[in-house]
Amino acid sequence: MEGRPRQAVILAGGRGERLRPLTDSTPKHLLPLAGRPFLGYLFDWLRERGFERVLLLLGYRAEATIRWAGDGARFGLAVRYAVTPPAWQTARRLRQARDLLERHFLLLYCDNYVPLPFLAHWQRFRASGALVQMTVYDNADLYSTSNVALDAQGMVRAYLGRGTGPEEVPAGHTDIGFALFDRAAIDLIPDEDAPFERILYPRLAAMGRLGATVTGHRYYGVGRRERLAASERFFAGQKALLVDRDGVLNRRRGPGEYVRGWADWEWLPDARAGLAAWKAAGYRVLVVTNQAGLARGALSPAALEEIHRRLIEESGGAIERVYVCPHGWDEGCRCRKPAPGLLFQAQRDYDLDLSRTLFLGDDHRDGEAAEAAGCRFAAYAGGPWPLPGESVAKETPTECLNVF
Repeated sequence: MEGRPRQAVILAGGRGERLRPLTDSTPKHLLPLAGRPFLGYLFDWLRERGFERVLLLLGYRAEATIRWAGDGARFGLAVRYAVTPPAWQTARRLRQARDLLERHFLLLYCDNYVPLPFLAHWQRFRASGALVQMTVYDNADLYSTSNVALDAQGMVRAYLGRGTGPEEVPAGHTDIGFALFDRAAIDLIPDEDAPFERILYPRLAAMGRLGATVTGHRYYGVGRRERLAASERFFAGQKALLVDRDGVLNRRRGPGEYVRGWADWEWLPDARAGLAAWKAAGYRVLVVTNQAGLARGALSPAALEEIHRRLIEESGGAIERVYVCPHGWDEGCRCRKPAPGLLFQAQRDYDLDLSRTLFLGDDHRDGEAAEAAGCRFAAYAGGPWPLPGESVAKETPTECLNVF
């Protein structure tokens, strides 16, 4: 996309007090996860999404980062550094680096990772009129600290800063970085030595110039010790295939008709062979299905449970779990496709990277759910399933990769 930023700026100067003693000799962004320093995953994310230049704002043990990353050539990036005293806070670091910043850039915290579809984020920024478009986690599950409140237009109306208590903005949103900046925002940072977000973001919110892109994809990294195990699983790569039910596994019934019992189930000819192939390749298969018949009283929860028990049994164990939206068409839930809630639930349960996970569905609502979740999608119209390792034509503009 013409005019999009190619520079990323990473705040990587702090000591990482919450991770001591792990950070007594190593900056937190160089702590290993799944066999490599965490910063390497951020570099991969940036390169894969078209970034070319990285500016690292360093402080604590800067020499270790410079020695490891070098000029960035081995990562396919051009890496520069701005080194300031370890005691400096981020507001001061950003003001000091003002002349090294391009007109638009992406600002990252060095301890968070989320596979956000970047171009959609950029488009929202351009449409919002904001000076900064932050990325926030939809913290309805209270996974983290809620510190951001949004208005109906997706603009930030209140920002409490990182590290505030979840009781202050219950079930709100969490700042996770990945913020698109207009460089003019830096000029609004006062001459204070403080965390930049605590003094800049409330000011921008009051001006109506702080936007937010919301993601339900769980974020990972090296910010908290208690999340290291989940982050290790995430970066190790959890292999999964997401599959719609009706029209992919079984023959779809007519409008307003439902599979009310196992006697109504009719396997599609290629479904079990497809399931077996993905299982043999080491993938867990997770079924994601709307079942409005529950809300309409057309089938009972017990009948649906029995259908899915038989489904898992006859799949030869290839299907590990079935995710169901039980709501009606007009209930406004988060889980009924095309809403992405079921995909995000599977992501959280198995620490999946949805940008590297395929969703096989036969309906436009499946594709819309995949796009909203940042997941790869393949439209199924019958015949053999795509196999692991095959390149599948991208059906939705989610920038996801042909990697299974």
